[in-house]
Amino acid sequence: MADKAGQIRIGIGGWTFEPWRGVFYPPKLPQSKELSYAAGVLTSIEINGTYYGSQKPESFRKWANEVPDGFVFSVKGPRFATNRKVLGEAGDSIKRFYDSGLYELGDRLGPVLWQFMPTKKFDEADFGAFLELLPRKEGKRTLRHVVEVRHDSFCTPVFIALLRKFNVPVVFAEHFKYPNIADVTGDFVYARLQQGDDNIPTAYPPKVLDTWAKRLGDWAKGGEPKDLPKVDTKAKIEKIPRDVFAYIIHEGKVRAPAGAQELIKRIGAK
Repeated sequence: MADKAGQIRIGIGGWTFEPWRGVFYPPKLPQSKELSYAAGVLTSIEINGTYYGSQKPESFRKWANEVPDGFVFSVKGPRFATNRKVLGEAGDSIKRFYDSGLYELGDRLGPVLWQFMPTKKFDEADFGAFLELLPRKEGKRTLRHVVEVRHDSFCTPVFIALLRKFNVPVVFAEHFKYPNIADVTGDFVYARLQQGDDNIPTAYPPKVLDTWAKRLGDWAKGGEPKDLPKVDTKAKIEKIPRDVFAYIIHEGKVRAPAGAQELIKRIGAK
């Protein structure tokens, strides 16, 4: 078991970004070809537009057709579900989101990321009610969910235990301001690397990328990086291979694609 590892997928947030033209994208590449180009050199992309509003089924279908076999999108859940006082009342918003055409992504559909406001505080009953609402199956397919919390009140073993009950990972958000929670709480791992620097050609220095490549590999093999902060330091996790999703998404983000490509080289994922 120790020799086995889950799949590591690495990417960026979105694919339409004017400053990438001529930097990440070749000069004169038609905008209509940007997704297929990005999907050819990365292994995943996080779709962020779904957070702000509904997309059409034909859009999901088109995106799925423009990426190669094995490529996976993660999709950000709508803010209408997460930006509310009572999370247990989000059922209609969650249903509308899945009914909007999301399944048109087919086997390109990866985790759905549910991101919460920095002002949202942890309430065990409230958050548990939200987790209860998340759909688990679509036909024979298991649906994946991951949560990103951004208030320090979530840094409690009670929150970690709640996520493990539902087998839902928490985003490891490498961020200057928000909590960094590296506890493994599900059967896959999701990291958002948000401390990149556009003054560095590869977003992160080579040595930092080496460190991140090792951490992603440790997670994929069922372990936990010993140099990242955990909330529950006593619990033992089951050592099983886990898929890993990692996205370089920093302010400015001009160098994010270069950083993602360098990480992919280091883990041999492409």
